[in-house]
Amino acid sequence: MPDQISLKLASMPWLVPMVVNLLVAIATLVIGWWLSNAAGQWVRKMVQRSSHIDITIVPIAQTVVTWVIRTFVLIAVLARFGVQTASIIAVLGAAGLAIGLALQNTLQNIASGIMLLVLRPIRAGEFVSVVGKGDGTVDEVGLFITQFVQVDGVKFCLPNSLIWGNPIINYSRNATRRMDIAVGVRYGDDLDKALGVLKDLVNGHDKVLKDPAPSVFVSAYKDSTVVINVRVWAAVEDFWDLQFELNRLVLQRLADAGLSHPIPVRAVLQETQEEKVAA
Repeated sequence: MPDQISLKLASMPWLVPMVVNLLVAIATLVIGWWLSNAAGQWVRKMVQRSSHIDITIVPIAQTVVTWVIRTFVLIAVLARFGVQTASIIAVLGAAGLAIGLALQNTLQNIASGIMLLVLRPIRAGEFVSVVGKGDGTVDEVGLFITQFVQVDGVKFCLPNSLIWGNPIINYSRNATRRMDIAVGVRYGDDLDKALGVLKDLVNGHDKVLKDPAPSVFVSAYKDSTVVINVRVWAAVEDFWDLQFELNRLVLQRLADAGLSHPIPVRAVLQETQEEKVAA
């Protein structure tokens, strides 16, 4: 029996090298695929641990490392079977050019994504507004799209080209924000008293920053209202809580001081029949 197998192998000298190449190729493919996933995970962990690298670049770094290794693995597997890799690279280059021309909009998204990661006008965790497109907290900046989470918890995605091509308002980048609250006082009420009550309110509030100092001033005169502007600065993380609280306290403190919120008043004059005759 062994002699018969030897004779068959001798009659097919190409079989042994082919089997060896096939086994080596499968092993290379399996090990290379595993190494690409492991390298991608390792890069992700290393980037996340660094305090000097923006976390928005993590998914892209992982994807690039993973697929670069997989590309070399596939070329190595093809080389085991005698395929001319130089011609493959040339074909891939030509195919890449054709695909690039066909996918210009997609490439614009990739280029925009790279610019977003390099210049970093937005970062993961920041609350931003893309004017005319939407606003929310940045969840992830990818190669093609950027994901946001709205204040109501709904996630939405925008192509990177739409983000890069529109004005971006970043509400989280600076450590402090200014708020202006307008409140009306009736004509005839004690204006100085109203100003004093509101100054005491903002000066005594623990979430109102002392630098820049808060200010309370008359900003406008309307038909039945003197408009007082309350201008304060707050830390970004306290901004909305402080605004909601001041909206409540401003009217409450003025009411406690005996100052009522103005109600628009219109005078209606009725001309009697006698007055018409006299005229």
